[in-house]
Order: sequence, then structure tokens, then C-alpha cells
Amino acid sequence: MPTATQTRPDIYRISGSEADWHVERNSETSIPYATKEAAFEAAVAAASNAIRDGHEVVIVVPGARAGESMLGGEDSGETPWSSLT
Repeated sequence: MPTATQTRPDIYRISGSEADWHVERNSETSIPYATKEAAFEAAVAAASNAIRDGHEVVIVVPGARAGESMLGGEDSGETPWSSLT
């Protein structure tokens, strides 16, 4: 098993807005993702590899902003699940 020699964690930060999300890893920006959820899944996959290499990781995901869909994608105009109760 590898021994970690790194002193600072790898920080994966989700940033962007509707239909244009990115994963920043230690200030390096990734390709664009259509949703915040897709960017999160990419960050988790990358962080998983970093953990296997013995790194400490932090994943930062912003909450939804006013008027933004919960997963950070474009609004499809469909009825939201929360209104079906």
C-alpha cells in the first residue's frame, strides 16, 4: 500500500452554472459537464483514484442558487417530483 507524502489535500471544487459545470482540482479546471451532478460524479471518480494513491481529498459542491434546478441542469419544464405528493 502506498504511503502518502503529500501534506495538503487534493481539493475538488464544483463550479459553474446551469448546463456549464466544471471540476477544479487544485485550481486546474476540467472539461464542461451538463449538470452539477455529472461534475460531482466525475470529481468522486477522480478523488477515488487519489485516495487509492494515499492522498487526502476534499470535495466541495455548492448548494442550489435561487432559480437554479437542484442538480444544476437546464429546467426541462416537467412537473417537479416534490409537487407530486
